[in-house]
Amino acid sequence: MEGVSSRENCINASTSDIFEEIEPNTCSYACCHPRGSCHRFIALFFMCWLGFGSYFCFDTPSALLDIFKRDLNLTSTEFSLFYSLYSWPTVILCVVGGILIDSVFGIRLGANIYMCITLIGQLCFATGALFNVFWIMVLGRFIFGIGAEPLAVAQNNYAVLWFKGKELNMVFGVQLSFARLGSAANFWIMESVYEWVEQYYKGYECLGIVLYLACISCVVSMICSLILGFIDKRAERILRRNENSVNEVIRFKDVKGFNSNFWLITIICVAYYIAIFVFISLGKGFFMKKFNMSPSSANKVNSMVYLISSVGSPVLGLVVDKLGKNLFWTIMAITSTLCAHYILTFTYWNPYIGMVFMGTAYSLLASSLWPLVSLIIPEHQLGTAYGICQSIQNLGLAIGTIFAGMIVDNYGYLWLEIFFISNLGVALIASSVMLYIDTSTDGSLNMTPSQRERHQQTLLAAKVLEREKLISAGVTSSASSQDLLQPNSDFHIRNRYLSRIGAPLPSHYDINMKGLAYRALR
Repeated sequence: MEGVSSRENCINASTSDIFEEIEPNTCSYACCHPRGSCHRFIALFFMCWLGFGSYFCFDTPSALLDIFKRDLNLTSTEFSLFYSLYSWPTVILCVVGGILIDSVFGIRLGANIYMCITLIGQLCFATGALFNVFWIMVLGRFIFGIGAEPLAVAQNNYAVLWFKGKELNMVFGVQLSFARLGSAANFWIMESVYEWVEQYYKGYECLGIVLYLACISCVVSMICSLILGFIDKRAERILRRNENSVNEVIRFKDVKGFNSNFWLITIICVAYYIAIFVFISLGKGFFMKKFNMSPSSANKVNSMVYLISSVGSPVLGLVVDKLGKNLFWTIMAITSTLCAHYILTFTYWNPYIGMVFMGTAYSLLASSLWPLVSLIIPEHQLGTAYGICQSIQNLGLAIGTIFAGMIVDNYGYLWLEIFFISNLGVALIASSVMLYIDTSTDGSLNMTPSQRERHQQTLLAAKVLEREKLISAGVTSSASSQDLLQPNSDFHIRNRYLSRIGAPLPSHYDINMKGLAYRALR
């Protein structure tokens, strides 16, 4: 067994050496090396399709609402269970799923497991419809939620792993765009699919077959998850990630150590998304009542946020990548959304104006806010961090939806809009506090790309210097023999020499390199 292991290590090392010899500015490097731009965007293609199936299938009941009620003889209360039994468990499952990704499964296995659970849930949902067994359908949606929400956490982790320090803001925008396209595609095609199947089957059997056809999107996502896992495994071998990591494990008590900026981001997520998603859920009635629109016209206006975000998110993400200043863009997005709600509430301007403002601002916030988590939280805790964000966001949306419905029933849409504006005020205050804290410290959350690169090089040089001082002073009592006997790679030795002669370190030099990870310094 030792011989086999050593042969595998030799193969891995020789493979890595081959790729290290490829010139960085060649076509071969761009397409074949994991750090190459073309190769990374191939991985992004599969990342986007990884989540497409879950977003497509999630909105199937809404797209076929009247058909569900008619073919299955459901009441509105029974129909609402398809969403409530999806949403409420995710308040806990996102956190648990994130911890399992960080501590147990890893990204690749976690993504495959959660995608498989999502597919099983959708198959169960379709089977219940085919045989008109309501409890099986409800169980299917519950299982679907167990897989779909943690899958989004895995998708975020993949994005950070492959694009941190590069085009991360744009990548989050592209993923958001693909998610919105998945939701929109469901509304565009499912009714036509039902009409086609209805030529051969009737009633709940027809609905069940249509839901089975929707499962195809999850099968495609499952295949993409497996391919992405293979690509990432290859990248791990070539980049020697296991050699360059300290294998730190997340513990639930570590959550208490998340700094104040992380919790401020969570507050912004909850307060801002209430003003977007809860508004959209009740927007049709608002536009019909205030602007005397027909149901179809109100639906078109209400869909503008999704339509604009599907196109604008990648573009605005690229802008944020090039210019940096994530906190500035976050504050701009919240302020623009406030203006949009003000226009819709207190003027009778064409509602498309306010919705275009809102859609653009939503795209900008999603592209600038979510990447901030990766600048605050260590990589080995990112799954947990994103899981907490999504869990608290789901809880806030669930409570916010109930509260908004009560406001409409008792006080009307004017007070509903005031409720949304108040939430945006909370988000604006939280983002302003973040800016104040960041300005008072190192300003790392609101830097331009060049400033962040210089800042990271300064931190790396300081870390190397501190290590040298501690070693020369003999301060290694708390370091284990395993730490002290770690071999330094040629890459680390070269950069150590550069730092000692005062040369700037490369921007891609990872501060979590094993050669620099001494427990005595923690």
